Amino acid sequence: MQLFLVMLVLCGAASIMISPLYSKRRAGRGQDPEEAALEAARDAKFREIRDAELDFSTGKLSREDYRAIDASLRGEAIELLRRLDAVREKEAAA
Repeated sequence: MQLFLVMLVLCGAASIMISPLYSKRRAGRGQDPEEAALEAARDAKFREIRDAELDFSTGKLSREDYRAIDASLRGEAIELLRRLDAVREKEAAA
């Protein structure tokens, strides 16, 4: 009986952890390739921003270097978000 309960809890936990991956795959079907590319670029840019923040917090970047890199990355991220919004508005209008 205890083994059954443990297996049931493990299966439930595994399904909860896997469900976001499955729903993203399903949501991506039929998506405009340009929108998908922009979303991927946005996610990569956000990772770059987090990496720069980590490098600064660990002392790998000076304050001046961090500010310059951060300003550049955030400007690029804003441009990606604007382009993504424009693509989504175009799709909504169609």
